Amino acid sequence: MKRQSEATIPIPQGTFNLIAYADDSEEQMPHVALVSEGIDINKPVTIRIHSECLTGDLFGSKRCDCGEQLQRSLDIIAKENGALLYLRQEGRGIGLINKLRAYKLQDVGLNTLDANTHLGLNVDDRHYDIAIEMLHDLGIKKINLLTNNPEKIAAFNDADIEVVKRLPLITTPLPENEGYLSAKQDLLGHLLNNSEE
Repeated sequence: MKRQSEATIPIPQGTFNLIAYADDSEEQMPHVALVSEGIDINKPVTIRIHSECLTGDLFGSKRCDCGEQLQRSLDIIAKENGALLYLRQEGRGIGLINKLRAYKLQDVGLNTLDANTHLGLNVDDRHYDIAIEMLHDLGIKKINLLTNNPEKIAAFNDADIEVVKRLPLITTPLPENEGYLSAKQDLLGHLLNNSEE
């Protein structure tokens, strides 16, 4: 995977450099890095690794907290001169079609994990080596990681990029996503509290 193209884009939170990463320049769905204009790679950089969630990120679905996490991350990253790595790993890596199938199963009582396994899929099929490659390309060696997911922290255990601290990214539960958030906390070990580590 390598940097294929980039351009400056202004968004409500500020001006960023948007960089597309892919193996092939013809890739229609590249991973992207949104990098603050004021980034300083000589100190720990505030980073969010965000896996694509079309329903939450684009349409504001209340079934998950992804869209709210994305917007909060962008606010923090703009303030801290950080970067957001947007990985094309829809539905914890199962893809949009299977995610919608899993939603139908959740509608009849299965939790988010059991719905995936009922479909013969992994509970979480995401990979974070992509993010590590992107950070290498950006020259970032130390990060403050915006996450509640211990798997994202663990992904750096054998990497040459240091996680200086974890920054929590807490959202307010809604009636539509309370079960989803409980499953993430109770079954996946997500750190849904405000303490930094």
